[in-house]
Parts: sequence; C-alpha cells; structure tokens
Amino acid sequence: MADILFIKTSSLGDVIHHMPALVEARRRLPDARFAWVVEEAFAPLVRLHPAVDDVIPVASRRWRHALLSVATWREVRAFRRRVRSRAYDAVVDTQGLLRTAVIAWLARGRRQGYDSVSIREPLAARFYDVRHRVSRDLHAIDRNRILTGLALGYSPEGADDFGLDRARLADAAGAPGAILLHATAQQIKQWPEERWIALGRALAARGLDLELPWGTEAERQRSERIAAGVPGARVPGRRPLDALARRIAAAQFVVGVDTGLLHLAAALGVPLVGIFVGSEPGLTGPKGRGPIAIVGGKGAMPETNDVLAALDGLAG
Repeated sequence: MADILFIKTSSLGDVIHHMPALVEARRRLPDARFAWVVEEAFAPLVRLHPAVDDVIPVASRRWRHALLSVATWREVRAFRRRVRSRAYDAVVDTQGLLRTAVIAWLARGRRQGYDSVSIREPLAARFYDVRHRVSRDLHAIDRNRILTGLALGYSPEGADDFGLDRARLADAAGAPGAILLHATAQQIKQWPEERWIALGRALAARGLDLELPWGTEAERQRSERIAAGVPGARVPGRRPLDALARRIAAAQFVVGVDTGLLHLAAALGVPLVGIFVGSEPGLTGPKGRGPIAIVGGKGAMPETNDVLAALDGLAG
C-alpha cells in the first residue's frame, strides 16, 4: 500500500484548489494512504474530506508571531516528530513556497515539487528530490492535478471533482437564503461597502434571508456596518471552518469576492456569483459543478446591477 504525504498548507482557496488532485489520486490509487499537512485553521475542513486518512496540522502562521516563545518551539518540535513519524513513498508539495519546501525536507520520503521555472519561490525547488515543470499560465486546480499526476505516475483525466457532498454536509436548521462573502485579506480584492448594502437591500426586497459571516474583528465590524443598512440581515457568531462549510452548503446561493469561502461554495456546488476586482478569474477563479457567474475582473469594478443580473442569469 502506497503511503503519500501531500503538503498544501494555506490559504483556504489554495487548500480547496488541491482537493480535485486528491480525489483523482484516490481514484487512481484506491488502496493508498493519504496524509495532508495543512494550516491548523483549515484542518477542520480537510478532516471532512473522505479521501484523507490523516490530517497533520501546522501552525506556521501563529508561530511566526511568537518565534521567541518556549511554547512555540515546543510545538515546532512536536510537529517535526509528527511529520517524521512515518516513511512515505512520496512527499508531494503542491504549494511551492520556501516554508512548505522546508516541511517537505523534514519528511521522510521521496520529495517532489515544481521546478524552479514553475514554482512561486524558486529557492524552494532546491529542497525536492524530483522537480516537475508545470506551466504557470494554467488555473491553480490544473497545476495541482498535473503535478500530483507527475509525482504519482499518471496523467490527469476528466472533470474536476472536489469530493465534497453538499447534501450530506448541509446544515438545514435555519438555512440562509443567501450568504454574502465580503471579507478578503487583500484590500485590492474588496468590493465597496455601499454596493454590498445596495445588493443586500435588493435581495431582502425579494424576501431572502441574508447572512454575513466573518473571521477577524475587522471583518466582523464590516459585516455589522453592511447588515445595519440591510433589513433582516444577520451577522452570526464566529464559526469554525467545518461548521461554516455546513452553512454555506445549505444556502440557496452565495455572492462573494475572490476569497477562500467563495471557492468553498464552488467546491460544494452551491450556485454563486463571484465579484472580481483585483485578481484574474482565469487563473484563480471559482470552479465547481454548480452554476457559477463571474462579474468584473482585474482592474474592473462591477456595479450592483451587474451582480443582480448575474444572479438572475443563474436562476434562468
């Protein structure tokens, strides 16, 4: 039985974009054992995935803010022991960053990743035993699938399958009509608050219940400012990622900027409209089996009416 370690730690969108590669690897290697190193905040979602046998959380985001802490170095040593506790037939780093390459180097097994031309941080390629060339002009999902296939000995085939069952995961209790995903860590990807309010009012006038989830204090405050201008809109308490996935699965549809939760909605097959402002949807846009519409684009700011028209198109 093959023992495979995948390394894709963050961000949320990147983690979701790796799932089709994992599903295909499971289909090609049904008896293999798959472990996945992922940032601790995203581990609850990865644990929901039926193709994953072992989730190894890493806390690099938290550790870098407390490098002088004794507790941090105690956790680092524990992580090192965990990742080295097994010998792997293949260690596949589909992230391509220096920090993930170091994790690959710590693991016991044949380390594989992108070559220096294909990778985001060329120095990381030096940590791999085998380096593969994959075009950087492809969508992130395709790059993950191709690299995984090269590492494990097959060529990707067929449509993307994220392996998440919307019906099984959906939390139907008090399910929202729509979820509005305004939050993104990058200012350049944000859509103006006044347009969110205008969109929310239009949707509320159609009789829809609206939710505005959040993850940070700044996002909570933004959710509350938007909700204050939209009749009946709710700002829920902060939920862990697995619980939030169940809420998204239950929604009628999602509207969101280019953020990880939008990609999660796409992976679940929830109808959605993606609002793109500061990024290129052709390279990192949402993909999934449900209805998807994209408005805007890099350097193009869509209007509220553009979003409403896209939603009407989904319904049609």
